[in-house]
Amino acid sequence: MTTPDQLRAGRAILGLSQAEVASLTGKTTKTIRRAETDAAAVAVETIASIRAALESAGVEFIAENGGGAGVRLRKA
Repeated sequence: MTTPDQLRAGRAILGLSQAEVASLTGKTTKTIRRAETDAAAVAVETIASIRAALESAGVEFIAENGGGAGVRLRKA
């Protein structure tokens, strides 16, 4: 499961604004904001499209492994 913290961190690590992520995904800025604060308030498909856009831009999502879920930039 992708967390709101991971979505915010993924966007931040790329230096993107919520409006830029909205443009990449075809969603509204309001939807991006909701996904980054309360993922349960947003459709699963929307979370998946945000995640896919961030992954395409170079973000890797790290699953919970005892040390906490997170994100990092993919090596070039």
